[in-house]
Order: sequence, then C-alpha cells, then structure tokens
Amino acid sequence: MSAAIAAVVLPLTTASPASASPPTTSCQIEHEASIIFWGVACTQPGEPVIGAFATWRNVPIAFTSGSTGGTTVSAGNYLTMTPNTEGGLFADNIQVGLYAEKTGTSTSAYGPRWTELSDSGGHTEAITAGTNPSTPDGTNHTYIVLRQDNTDQWDVLYDFNWVGSTTGQLAVPRGNANRIDIGLEVMGPQYLTVPQIANRVQYMAENKTWYRAATTDTAQVASLGLCGQGSTAPYCFDMKLTDNTTFTQLAVAKPGPTTLQSVDGSAGLEQGLSSRQSSSAETSPLATHGTYNGVDQTALAACIAEDPDNCLTTVPGLAQCVRTMQRCNGAALAAEDTDAARTSASSASGASREQILARAVASFDVPAQELDITAAENTATASPAAGSGATDAVWTVDSPSSTHGLEQRGRLFHGFRATYSAVTGRLLDACWGTMCS
Repeated sequence: MSAAIAAVVLPLTTASPASASPPTTSCQIEHEASIIFWGVACTQPGEPVIGAFATWRNVPIAFTSGSTGGTTVSAGNYLTMTPNTEGGLFADNIQVGLYAEKTGTSTSAYGPRWTELSDSGGHTEAITAGTNPSTPDGTNHTYIVLRQDNTDQWDVLYDFNWVGSTTGQLAVPRGNANRIDIGLEVMGPQYLTVPQIANRVQYMAENKTWYRAATTDTAQVASLGLCGQGSTAPYCFDMKLTDNTTFTQLAVAKPGPTTLQSVDGSAGLEQGLSSRQSSSAETSPLATHGTYNGVDQTALAACIAEDPDNCLTTVPGLAQCVRTMQRCNGAALAAEDTDAARTSASSASGASREQILARAVASFDVPAQELDITAAENTATASPAAGSGATDAVWTVDSPSSTHGLEQRGRLFHGFRATYSAVTGRLLDACWGTMCS
C-alpha cells in the first residue's frame, strides 16, 4: 500500500476557479485510432490536478452471439488521468473503469480494472474486490486516482478502497495542467450495444479542494460520429454534456444490432436499466453496520447508492480515510467476486486453451506460434489486499516477441505476459515491455 497523502479533502466547489481552453486538438488526435472508437470528453482545468474522481452505474452491455471472425469486441468506460501533458499527445496515463469483452461465441466477461501506460510499457489488473463489481445490476461504483505525496506516482481506489499504485508515471513539472478524459471506448462496434452511461467527474486541485471543470475547458470526441448527425447505428454514439456551464455529467451510449447476447449469457437485448435496477433501494450495497476505519458504514452504503458524487463531503470519516489510503468501505472488502462464483458468464467447460490463444493473438498482435501458454490451479494473480487478486484456475500466456500491448499508441514493446480466468476467460492481469520486469 502506498504512502499516505498528506492532504485535507475539503468540500466540493461547484465550478473551477481557473479558466483555460478545451484540449480539442490533443483529444481528437489521441482518440482517432482506426480500430478503437471513442465517445469521450477531455477536460483540462488550467491548473495542476492531484486527483480525479468519477462515478457511474454498472449498466448491462450486450454482445451478438456467434463468431466475430477474430475481431476483438469490447467496451470500456474509463476515467483517464494524464498527469504530465508535456509528455506529448500520447503521454503516460492511468485508467480505471468498467470493461466488458466478448470472449467466445456465446460468452463474455464484465468487470472493473485499472491500467497504467508508461513510455516503456504498461500493465492492467482486473479489480475483483467489492460488492458485485462484475454484475450489471445498476449499482453505483466510484473510481479515484490520487497523486502520492512527494512522489510522481498515483494511487488507484475503487469504491473508496485502495486497489493499486503506479510505478512508471512521468515527473510532473510545476504548474503543469493535467488532463482528465472520461467516457466510452469500443472495439468491434457492430457486435455490441452499450446503454446510456452517466459519467460524473470531479478533480482535486493543489489546494486540496474538489472541483467540477468548466464546460468551456472541455472537448468532446465521438470518433464513430453522433447518431442522427450523419451517422447511424451501430456505427455511432449518443453523447452529450448535460450542463452548459460545468462538466457535471457526460451521458454516452452506443446503439447496436437488434439480436444480442447479454453479459450473463442469456439471449436478448437490454436497452437500459429496469426500474428495479435503477432503484437505489435495490442496488444499495449491503451495509457494514457501525464505524470501520473511522467511516460511518451505513451512511457510506446509502451515499454510494444514492449520491456518490458527494460522499467525500457527506459521509463521516470518509475524506480522512481516503486521504490516508486506508480501506474505507467495509462491505466491499467483505465481498468476494471470484470467477468460480460467476460461472453463469461462461460455458460449462470454461475457457479452452484454443480460445485463450486466439484472444491473446488478437489482443497482442503476436502469432500463435510465438506464444507460450500454461495452465495453473488456484494461482493468485495479485495481492488480495490490493483488491485485484484471483484464486481461480488460470491460463498464462507469454511471449518475448514484439507487441503493442493492450494499447494503440503506435509503439512496440519487447514481450508481454497475460493471465486469463480458466472459468470465464476474462483477462485478470497483463503486462508488456519493462512493466513485466
């Protein structure tokens, strides 16, 4: 676990005290890859940023059944922090958010993960600790990145619990105006549907106060085009900022074909959350009664369900707990989300060697004959204390060959290693380049 951040988290101020201009050019150039499509908002508040906070609900993401001809089909909704924008248009950054991928003809994986990209490689880890993090039940979840005190590295929190820390982020020049991106990333748009996701984001300035960025400091990119404005489904995004003054919420969706496979393997398309799923009473995590690490757990559970934007200021003890990098959400720590408990998302036989090899070939762009694959039982892929551990049977694929990793920044790295669940086929962790050292 990281060193404590010596910061006092003060109440949210409704608008940014600084003014800048929208990072339109950098946002457009960074989000124009030919096989990845984005519906995102990029904001650059015009002052140094030492933290970013986002929240949205776990929505159902649906996929077509049948083969996709080797095409990777996925959707990720991410909060991305670029600490040093002077590192160039494709500067090192940290992502945390929700990821879903079609893993077979009728199977898929779904859940949160966080990723670090550096100049020398990258790594990603699934987040498995928490209250139903891998269930599309409409539950609110929160995502935070905070700069460590007196270092250049950042800590990642999910539902107010620490899940990891970066190791390779660039030093941030004094006065550097960091950039925050949030929104939807899609591969294989013709094979999936994403209902509306309401992304809400805040940033922490150097004065340790949380702000919302100004809309005038925010650029938008819909690289598939906007639905009804020259583009049609499934090759378009529905996307808009809901406030003309402050970046309060980005609503983004991607319509798809009519016959889809839902994430739990059942047939049919869910265009949005049912009234049961959108009810805070139904989606509220099980509260841990009393106080845990100084945090009122009943108040925290209610706040996450109903008003997650304001939990840091309304839940007794939460701001101090987050500041010192403690585990703050007792209910999330007590919950388990192993792949063995989620076999409905997979076929009865699990993920085969051939399926995993095919996915690794597609993801890392390395020929199958240059890959090594091994099977293991009850292997912990990361520290359970970090919230990213898994103890199910896994497949591990590695290669010393040149690869772009799980990124599309026009760079190649030496070698990769990836671990997949043998039950659901979901990616548990991966590294490429020197991040595997």
